[in-house]
Parts: sequence; C-alpha cells; structure tokens
Amino acid sequence: MKKFFEEVFSIVISVVIALVIFWVVRTYLFYPFKVDGDSMKDTMLDGERFILNLRDPIDQSDIVVFPAPDGSGDEYVKRIIGVPGDTVEYKDDILYINGEAIDEPYLDTIKADYFARFPEDTTFTDDFTLKDITGQTTVPEGSYFVLGDNREVSHDSRYFGFIDADSVEGTTHFRYWPLDKIGSVQ
Repeated sequence: MKKFFEEVFSIVISVVIALVIFWVVRTYLFYPFKVDGDSMKDTMLDGERFILNLRDPIDQSDIVVFPAPDGSGDEYVKRIIGVPGDTVEYKDDILYINGEAIDEPYLDTIKADYFARFPEDTTFTDDFTLKDITGQTTVPEGSYFVLGDNREVSHDSRYFGFIDADSVEGTTHFRYWPLDKIGSVQ
C-alpha cells in the first residue's frame, strides 16, 4: 500500500511541476495567437496561427500584437514602422524613415493584387507625414508608429496615432498553422 501512495504522490508532483512550467512559459515567454482579419494580408492571413514571443526586443519592421486602442477588447496585429526618434513619411508610394527610402518587400504580393484592380497611376499607400497624422515630427519616446501590410483595409497609426510601447504584448516571427506554411515569417 505504501508503494501505491508513493507512486500516486510522484505522479501528482510531476503533474504539478509540468503545470507550473507550462504556466511560466505561457505567461512570460511564448503565447499562441490567431490572426483575425485581413489587415496583414498577404504576410499573415485570417485564421493563421502564430507564436507570440513575449520577451523579444522590438525593432523596426517587426510584427507586433497589442490591444486595440479603442478599448474594444480586440487585439491588433501590425508592423512596426517607426520607433522612438524616427521621422516617418510616405510619398509616391515610398516609405521614408529619417529621410531614407525603405524597401518593403513584404508588400510586393498585396501591391500586385491592388494594381491589378486599380489604375497604375493610383497609390497603394496615400502620402502622409507624421506631422499630418499626429501633429508631431518624430515618434516620441515610449511609442511606436504601426501600419498593417494591407494598407487598403488596415486600421492603424494613420487613424489612431502612436501606440504605447508598454501596450505591445509581443512580436511574432513563427507561423505554426496551417501546417503547409509552418515556419518563419518575413
């Protein structure tokens, strides 16, 4: 009988340790995330699932998740375009950060689709400067300027301004669903 209780105790301890490890990993390191919507199309499609890294330092062009600024309880997935101190401008469909033209290869597929539907003399991303949108010339400390890759439908910093750096829940670089697309995200 003593042997039975030792085995049960051993199993209970193992389960408790496994649950604690799971809780620590999910709370402080990684979190599964499902995309809802088309604002990051074609980089991330509606229904795809990703691993959110809760500890990764945030850099320009990273894809981040944060609560919707309108307090709706939704979570937004967007790309970091401007970090603190940056100037951001869009002119003639070219992104300029600190006066330097930035290549955005992640837009190639969605732009091709857009220009197949609209004349070539239209723009995919309307011209703007930070001053036009936010009244400020640079991204302030503790803030980010974010855009969705699908500029046609994305509700992003062009509409709600900067996001608070502390509101960013994490970055995502790894897709795990669907299985045929498993792997790293651009």
